[in-house]
Amino acid sequence: MVQGTLDMLILRTLIGGRAHGHSIAQMIEQSSDDVLQVEQGSLYPALHRLEDRGWVASSWGTSENNRTARFYELTKAGREQLSKEADRWRAMADAIGRVLGDFGQRNRRKPKESEG
Repeated sequence: MVQGTLDMLILRTLIGGRAHGHSIAQMIEQSSDDVLQVEQGSLYPALHRLEDRGWVASSWGTSENNRTARFYELTKAGREQLSKEADRWRAMADAIGRVLGDFGQRNRRKPKESEG
């Protein structure tokens, strides 16, 4: 993942409400059709970083399988940060799209009418 992407994806996931780390990873993977894979070695440092910045808050609770787990929720500051990051990423994606232009379409082989 591009640096900073995981933080934004975690913040976006928490818009839906509080969640524990494992379920955050699952939601990111599922909503990306498993294109994005979230490793625990990246997830928990990111959650701690977000908490240190005041963008998420955490508390202990009981998970759906009756285990004690740390749950994370988005703060007001985190919601504001998500808005800024989402705008920045959309602008970057648009710019990259303009640079690429129709490169993908030009390099694809078009079927001949007789193959059609």
